[in-house]
Amino acid sequence: MSRRVIEKLRQGGHRAYFVGGCVRDQLLERTVKDRDIATSAHPGEVAAIFPGARTQGSRFGVCVVRDGAELVEVATFRSDGGYSDGRRPDKVTFASDARVDVSRRDFTINGILYDPASGEYLDYVGGRADLQARLVRAIGDPFQRFAEDRLRMLRAVRFAAALGFAIERGTMAAITAQSAEISTVAPERIREELGRILTEGRARRGFELLSATGLLGALLPEVAALRGVEQPPEFHPEGDVWTHTMLMLGGLRSPSEPLSWGVLLHDIGKPDTFRMADRIRFHGHVNRGVELAQEICARLRFSNADTARVLALVGNHMKFMDLRRMRPGKVRRFVEQAHFDDHLELHRLDCLASHGKLDNYRFARDRVVEFSAEDPVRPLLTGDDLKAEGYRPGPVFGKILALVEELHLDGELGDRASALKLVRERFPLSSADSPGARE
Repeated sequence: MSRRVIEKLRQGGHRAYFVGGCVRDQLLERTVKDRDIATSAHPGEVAAIFPGARTQGSRFGVCVVRDGAELVEVATFRSDGGYSDGRRPDKVTFASDARVDVSRRDFTINGILYDPASGEYLDYVGGRADLQARLVRAIGDPFQRFAEDRLRMLRAVRFAAALGFAIERGTMAAITAQSAEISTVAPERIREELGRILTEGRARRGFELLSATGLLGALLPEVAALRGVEQPPEFHPEGDVWTHTMLMLGGLRSPSEPLSWGVLLHDIGKPDTFRMADRIRFHGHVNRGVELAQEICARLRFSNADTARVLALVGNHMKFMDLRRMRPGKVRRFVEQAHFDDHLELHRLDCLASHGKLDNYRFARDRVVEFSAEDPVRPLLTGDDLKAEGYRPGPVFGKILALVEELHLDGELGDRASALKLVRERFPLSSADSPGARE
């Protein structure tokens, strides 16, 4: 328990308190995750008390101490100089007074100290009153707080959404006035904060706040463009694409991060493909959506694996409408794709946020149960079989094996011999220049 860290610091003659989110969540009777400690001890003194402490952030007064299986961040009381890069202080001055330390922190609700020995809360910034009033308020001058670290603007939105709080008027005005500056923050930090807004609860509220402050337009103009894009009322009685997407975000329950991004971006191609014909139509919106989603993932430096998952969700979300007309083999391949639970959940939310019909959702869910109860289907052919036939490895391999698998699942091919016969007929080895030329 990290309380032992505080005890050891005090035995060494230093003051030490819990601070930040752990104190806030304790007062709100929420689950406390990580505990941070603020202390009068300098980094070198912390390292002397806790041999093996990580001191990579010691220039900013931060050490990481291991207490059993728990890693505890221990930060020296400090005041900060200017923030020329809009992220880190140019100069740090260690302090002996906890009041000085909390005055440079971000929000009042994160500036409360807790003394576990006495059970006393030390509140020099009005954080407990703001918890009671359910307000996110910057400590001191909000313009200065956000100039120091622009990411705090996104953090204000995240806290307000996750906690169900409002953003205090002056703090909101400062965010709105400086919202365009959010683009100066490193893409990885932006992605992390947006991901937390999407997954920590009340994602809809978070994106409504991002829209109201102007942060959304600065970071994700493709999402901001969804507002006002009308949809055919016979399929979307809920209204425009923005309303539809917000309803889906409102339905998220403990989602994976790729699923939450898939929900946010699934109709991102509609503004560019809006057409009024016999009715409102969006021809090609899935393909355009995949293109835009790929650009967003690249811009925010998503990993290749997460990018692939998000693009698959965007690219497949309309296929459910044709599911009951597909051949059995194609249905099986569709529902057995990786992370299909996310695809299924996106479709369920899509339906509930529009026409409300869940027929295709239930059909897909039943096929998942049906196929999972069966023995795995062994492939009739492998790449080695194709090489033995004289085919060179390459793109044609995937095409051949996919066709064989589909016909096998459809019941049209029952053994290896029939599969080889089909391959020889459909993909003849006719010339040295053909994709299936012999070796």
